[in-house]
Amino acid sequence: MSAIAGLINTNQEPIAIEYGQAMMRSLAQFPSDDRQVFHKKNVFMGCHAQWITPESVGEQLPYYDYDRHLIITADAIIDNREELFERLQVKKYDRNEIPDSQLILLAYEKWGEESPKHLMGDFAFLIWDERKQMLFGARDFSGSRTLYFYNNQQQFAFCTVINPLFTLPYIKKQLNEEWLAEFLVISTTVEAVDMFSTVYKSIQQVPPSHSITVVDGKVLLSRYNTIEVKDKLNLKSNDEYEEGFRHVFQNAVKARLRTHGEVGSHLSGGLDSGSVVSFAAKELKKENKPLHTFSYIPEESFRDWTPNYYVTDERPYIQETVNHVGNISDNYLRFEGKCSLSEVDDFLDIMEMPYKFFENSFWLKGISHNARQKGVKVLLNGARGNHSISWGSMKLTYNFYTDLFKKLKWIRLLDELDSYCKNFSTGKSVMVPFIAKKAFPAVFTKNEEHNYLPTYINPSFAQKTHVFEKVEEHGIDTSGSPVNDLTEYRNNYYKKLYVWNKSGVVGTKLSLRNSLWDRDPTNDLNVIRFCLALPEEQYVINGMDRSIIRRAMKDHLPNKVRLNQTNRGIQGADVVHRMASSWSTFITELHELTNTSIINEFINVQVVKDSLLKIGNEPKPELVFTDEFKILTRSLIVHRFLKRFS
Repeated sequence: MSAIAGLINTNQEPIAIEYGQAMMRSLAQFPSDDRQVFHKKNVFMGCHAQWITPESVGEQLPYYDYDRHLIITADAIIDNREELFERLQVKKYDRNEIPDSQLILLAYEKWGEESPKHLMGDFAFLIWDERKQMLFGARDFSGSRTLYFYNNQQQFAFCTVINPLFTLPYIKKQLNEEWLAEFLVISTTVEAVDMFSTVYKSIQQVPPSHSITVVDGKVLLSRYNTIEVKDKLNLKSNDEYEEGFRHVFQNAVKARLRTHGEVGSHLSGGLDSGSVVSFAAKELKKENKPLHTFSYIPEESFRDWTPNYYVTDERPYIQETVNHVGNISDNYLRFEGKCSLSEVDDFLDIMEMPYKFFENSFWLKGISHNARQKGVKVLLNGARGNHSISWGSMKLTYNFYTDLFKKLKWIRLLDELDSYCKNFSTGKSVMVPFIAKKAFPAVFTKNEEHNYLPTYINPSFAQKTHVFEKVEEHGIDTSGSPVNDLTEYRNNYYKKLYVWNKSGVVGTKLSLRNSLWDRDPTNDLNVIRFCLALPEEQYVINGMDRSIIRRAMKDHLPNKVRLNQTNRGIQGADVVHRMASSWSTFITELHELTNTSIINEFINVQVVKDSLLKIGNEPKPELVFTDEFKILTRSLIVHRFLKRFS
């Protein structure tokens, strides 16, 4: 709910108050409800507060607990308050008044450095323990809130964002080449695999799922949580699995509605955001509060060029959800005249680093801005849903059928194919040979060739940083090989820290600019554990991909959305269309950057030139999903970022 900052002189030297004040002034770019500091000899803590929850209004933060000799500053919303109140034996008449920061202090008093294991929610906090002369803090399991720091053995500084740290005269702004190399070679939106580092050599970060302890100038980072579910649920019926799903997911949504302001939500025409909206709107109705939904749609002049199974304007599906659920104030945002290219410089200011979501940048920013104008303090989304509540792609369905085929479970397979063929208007004469080929690929097919984003890193730079070896050690395949074992992939996904970090960086920094919090019930720890514990067949039975959510949301979502397996919403199809008026400027800038020394050291400019040649000089809308467009936009973003060092 805040941007936090602080300084600890571990050499016991008094802190110059102007250093702390300079950091706090740097945070003044963000709106605030209050700004407070704590300063005592070698300790300075600050909080640039944005009040989100009812308990945070008027909260004293940083907070000094005189009895326990503990000082805390926190950027936190704790979701399991009632559970913690019971375990910490907090008197019932005190519970409504205790803000989340003081609840964290009570947890620290009871469990010490084990306390983060007992907290659920989105948080980053730091506690100065006067008696132990120790600084302790943590970042939540998925890194929903950022926490950066600097340490030189004598001075330790921290902040929610990076740039305030550079107000300190002893911190220099230098490029971290290893981070940049990782950014360039990873084809997905993952920015880097080293979650301790940042794009700046002198600045580190507390990774997701980690605590930090600082004593006598020494920093210890320790992972306190790894998501791993070994035992599968074994319930009596499909109905019980569906009821269990609704129970855990509804609780996750309800926990994220706690605010003194309005509640909003992203809403597309799909299952994830639709499910979030369905439960949220019904819960808010009990408080006589509407749910504000925000949906990005293409410009009026855009003409759909995509295949028929894609839906570029999802309003028909969105409006079905709105009408079915009720208690929704829906907003459809075209962002006329806005484009991703014009947002690059501002997004570099927001992110403080290069980014890869060029195509989505303008509407992500625009939705947060519009939500703020509606008084929204909590903005829900379903961003993690593909790996939790709506896991179970068609590929997983085919794998399930293939497994039944191999195990000679013919009756079960034929029953499943009956449902599948009915859903997709096809026949067993088509499906059985298809499943046979998947079961015995060596007999029926040759090895497939797989496409992947060509590398555009300078080969000398890659060799200098050993980046390919490093990212492959962290489990990222740069060869473009397909994922064959989806279950293994998913289990590993939740163990890898780098898949989380981007969402936390974007969410934190956009939320600070608009004084609201992005909150994702599909990313709830209990929801994830429940979904990982489901037997695999729960995701694929009845001839449906994403089967569990489709079945569980019966009556909660309209059938047009819930049972839709043939049409897929696609966002960003109008990106090039929006850039048409500035296309020549875009192409000119890319040609110019290939001749600048600032980029040649890091990027293979021949790949950039080849990409320019392939896309030509005309703004064809279909270019948006090509590898060449990704290479060019990412090169442009990196180039503009590097220019800031010159």
